[in-house]
Amino acid sequence: MKTTYWSVDNDVNSKKNYPQIVKAAELIKKNEVVAFPTETVYGLGANATSDEAVAKIFAAKGRPADNPLIVHIATFQQLKQIAVDISDTAMKLMHTFWPGPLTLIFNKKPGTVSRLVTAGLNTVAVRMPDHPLAMALIRESGHPIAAPSANKSGKPSPTTAKHVQDDLDGIVAGIVDGGPAGVGVESTVVDCTGSPPVILRPGGISKEDIEAVIGPVEEDPSIASSVSKPKSPGMKYRHYAPDAPLYLADGEQQWIQQLIDEKMAAGLKVGILAPQETASFYKADVVVPCGSKADPKSSAQTLYQALRSFENSGVDIIFSEVFPRTGVGAAIMNRLEKAASHRWMKQHMKDQD
Repeated sequence: MKTTYWSVDNDVNSKKNYPQIVKAAELIKKNEVVAFPTETVYGLGANATSDEAVAKIFAAKGRPADNPLIVHIATFQQLKQIAVDISDTAMKLMHTFWPGPLTLIFNKKPGTVSRLVTAGLNTVAVRMPDHPLAMALIRESGHPIAAPSANKSGKPSPTTAKHVQDDLDGIVAGIVDGGPAGVGVESTVVDCTGSPPVILRPGGISKEDIEAVIGPVEEDPSIASSVSKPKSPGMKYRHYAPDAPLYLADGEQQWIQQLIDEKMAAGLKVGILAPQETASFYKADVVVPCGSKADPKSSAQTLYQALRSFENSGVDIIFSEVFPRTGVGAAIMNRLEKAASHRWMKQHMKDQD
């Protein structure tokens, strides 16, 4: 398949850009798959109401069929067309954080979105993206758009169109290049079908932000492990992982350097992921800085780029420092734990695999 590529800036209504949005939307209408930017990461979009279209998402990504997708909408009318039992609590969250990096799970209106989108569940995950190109594409296509991250399943999510090309060129019908994503990690997912609401995946909106609006919420315990039948993306399978095995190293810098030295002495090529404040301390084959501990949002913005930078480096093993879990740091550590398949090495304790 030849992939059509459009470079579009955020002035979606300009004479230069709008015709490209129209062309991308035409592919969506024809049940093809198109990658496009959102404020979180690049999404791989298709008509959420078509089994044929949604099946192409799963085929392109190599995504397991029991891993549900998020439906992206541009209007509240579209939400009412696909979801029922919308609570007052959900309305508060939507009016506060939409458009934005927050996905809410509702009871599904029967006979609306494809059964493949919901992986056979009676619920549907929905969000309204805070990106002019994403919103324009949804509106122009006339359909709610199902869109997981636009990468091969299990790999680090794409925050630039180049990342999408690296993974999916020749596999998907189109790629809309709207520049780098701003948030850098996926949306927070909150289940609003019960009381209190439950966070299923941490993301661009923190637990603290949510509780400031609606009061206490719970966190699903499977955030730290996996579930047999996931209700949200990011709950069950290995995600966000570079090719080389990744270990989370929880300890002092000198101790982490000893781990590096031991592996290098054994003939392995070693990589290290660390915040800017400490990256220069390490002596390893590949040292990748990832934002600043003083500015967790910068670490979120650069996390997937950092993980992808190991791809062609030839490293045999990667160690990562641990990041603070406050605010968006909870999402950063969630992604790193998934990327590491929950492999930890802790100072003064037995290694945990």
